[in-house]
Amino acid sequence: MRSEAESRGLDLHAVEADVTSEADVARIVETTIARHGRIHGIVNNAAIGPLGTVMDTDPGIWDKIMAVNLRGPFLMSRAVIPHFVSNGGGCIVNVGSGAGWGKANMAAYATSKGGIIAMSASMALDHFYDRVRVNTVIPGGGGIVAGMSLGRVGGDISRLGPGAVGTVAGRVTTGTDLGNAIAWLMSPEAEAISGTIIDVGCFAHQGSSVPLKRTKIEEKSNG
Repeated sequence: MRSEAESRGLDLHAVEADVTSEADVARIVETTIARHGRIHGIVNNAAIGPLGTVMDTDPGIWDKIMAVNLRGPFLMSRAVIPHFVSNGGGCIVNVGSGAGWGKANMAAYATSKGGIIAMSASMALDHFYDRVRVNTVIPGGGGIVAGMSLGRVGGDISRLGPGAVGTVAGRVTTGTDLGNAIAWLMSPEAEAISGTIIDVGCFAHQGSSVPLKRTKIEEKSNG
């Protein structure tokens, strides 16, 4: 029986690996090149996000978050950039978070995502003349229903969404919204774009993602 991917004409191959392991990362790159001949781009999306302040976050948990959320993208990028350079260029998309500008009760996670933003900008500058594009996407609009967000509410999906700000589309962001932005950044149409942050949601990167209510705007206009 053909998989959905095969029915769409896609050639997919899953490799189980630990992004914090240099050996596993090397195996991912080697396996991909052996199977497909070349790597055109990578998306660094692996992350964990336990909640907590600096006072109630165990040092071991802090180190684990930094390992997955920062060491992972570092190792993946470090492993694939030489391949990009030798083939005339490539694309890296790092998945950030509005927490990268600071959010309450997310001390370690916010720190790691702030690091992603800084690392992306640094890599974009360092590899500009290698034609290696590095950009960041940020899921905004109240968050995306995924393993991380469900883990924070004990798997209770009913606790997600009702309090979310949502987007200008009148709903919260979905994984498809984020995927569409990533696909565009990795496409030839975005070949001139590097060092950029695309916020897929509602201005989470600007510090305040809650627009004024219409009644508040009308009050200001009338006043």
